[in-house]
Amino acid sequence: MIWLWLSAAFMVTTAGVHSVLGYRRMMVPLLRGEAGSLANPLTRRIIRFAWHATSVLMLISAAAVAWPGTPKGVLIVIGGGWLASGLFDAAYTKGRHIAWPALAGAGILALIGALA
Repeated sequence: MIWLWLSAAFMVTTAGVHSVLGYRRMMVPLLRGEAGSLANPLTRRIIRFAWHATSVLMLISAAAVAWPGTPKGVLIVIGGGWLASGLFDAAYTKGRHIAWPALAGAGILALIGALA
């Protein structure tokens, strides 16, 4: 059970950093530009919404992992998804994106917890 709580803690931390730090460092500068699609206010709102919706989904998966009695199969799917996201992120950004260890770590911990 401790593995699942650790996984959930990684997920919550990742969601918080994504929502606050990522928004400030990436989304604010991006949304300042008004070229192309970003000239449309609706597009800008959708991008902002999608950014924070991603963080909410991270929190939902953390709750599912920590929830008592979550089926093993669900834990494996969530853990596998986080691990795959982390590994893809590492490969795609050549290890330069700071989130890949947290994503992969959360997935590994969830998988250990599911299989323990």
